[in-house]
Amino acid sequence: MPAPPAAARRPELLAPAGTLEMMHTAFAYGADAVYAGQPRYSLRVRNNSFGQLDTLAAGIDAAHAAGKLFYLVANITPHNAKVRSFEADMAPVIALRPDALIMADPGLMMLVRERWPETDLHLSVQANTTNYASVRFWQSVGVKRIILSRELSLDEIAEIRDACPDIELEVFVHGALCIAYSGRCLLSGYFNHRDPNQGSCTNACRWDYSLHAAGEDASGNVHTDGGPPIGTPKDAGAVGTATRSRRELTLGGGPRHLGGSKPWLLEEGTRPGELMPIEEDEHGTYILNSKDLRAIEHVHRLVEIGVDSLKIEGRTKSPYYVARAAQGYRRAIDDALAGRPFDPRLLGELEGLASRGYTDGFYQRHHTPEQQNYLRGHSESGRSLLVGEVVGYDAARGLAEVEVKNGFAPGDRLEFVQPGGNRDGVPAQVLAADGSALARVPGSGRRVWLALPAGSDPAQPCFIARYL
Repeated sequence: MPAPPAAARRPELLAPAGTLEMMHTAFAYGADAVYAGQPRYSLRVRNNSFGQLDTLAAGIDAAHAAGKLFYLVANITPHNAKVRSFEADMAPVIALRPDALIMADPGLMMLVRERWPETDLHLSVQANTTNYASVRFWQSVGVKRIILSRELSLDEIAEIRDACPDIELEVFVHGALCIAYSGRCLLSGYFNHRDPNQGSCTNACRWDYSLHAAGEDASGNVHTDGGPPIGTPKDAGAVGTATRSRRELTLGGGPRHLGGSKPWLLEEGTRPGELMPIEEDEHGTYILNSKDLRAIEHVHRLVEIGVDSLKIEGRTKSPYYVARAAQGYRRAIDDALAGRPFDPRLLGELEGLASRGYTDGFYQRHHTPEQQNYLRGHSESGRSLLVGEVVGYDAARGLAEVEVKNGFAPGDRLEFVQPGGNRDGVPAQVLAADGSALARVPGSGRRVWLALPAGSDPAQPCFIARYL
């Protein structure tokens, strides 16, 4: 790909932060900014240490001292009770001077504009902005940045950029994808009364499900093949039946769909015997989870389009996740700005992160066979697994203390992931805390000692991954 024009925007790399450690790791590995949730008003109430004002203040101050930006998420769809408490709760938060609030609800945004007009507003992806007319509307009411819907293609983003040249645009490039339209899902609320749109999502779409073939009798009762009617409501007092019509229960109507016109039933792993009829329309089945987004191969095009911020999802993930993702996307952005071609090895480096498999989402509708082979080949060749994190260094012995995350052994080929550059190494020896040599480190919950590869910096953060 040719170098972008000299006037191309330098996009911000925006990383998630659920904790101070995660924030510091994101900055160390190349992020320009982080976003964190205000627990009562964001869509992540769990695994969020920024609910304490002193922690939030420390995070904002540290970000600004490092010349970085700190955005605060307040993007719920609130009911009246939260609207009534919003201003009082947010006053001490806004006094800490976060660089912007990420919001979705127009009512809460109006309250902010009226009381704190100097506060920058970014429109959350929860607002589902998919066209340039919507962008212009939000710009007219004072929004500084639009986080575009995940359901847009690269060409649609380019069209919005052309039609709206003087407003900041942000897009997601990595992380979990919701099975509902840009996060407006009801599964978690249905299963255990924890509303995703109030911040308490339990990721029900990612639980362990299994499919059961079903039959249907003349009365419309659905049953497992060869068995009695099923579908027992908890309050029925007796064996019930699933009585939806065949049209509602069918996974597709034609031969290319799963099962043709046959009914299917879904069972969640922790609810044995509770079988739910599932449906499919011409677009697919929406009760099963999506693959994760990985769009690093599209960074060059996004830079060329002039997107202002590239966002990594994952506030509840680990510091290793944010280190690896930020490092990879930092390199992709820098290569694009320098006119260097995309390095396909970055695809494989991201394979070491826990995922449901990867997709580039809606950015590119149809891949050629050549592109599919290109993506798969490089992903498979660079797979790795996190095995440890360096937590100390003994200069006298020249050994690093490693907190073990997964098993490994002397002689394994390891990658030492540091902000200043990654290095491969094969430890000849791994020592236990008492100094004895280990033939194998069986797994997490212990600390061991080993030598770092030549050129490593003991003062820098370091994660260790084993090549698979």
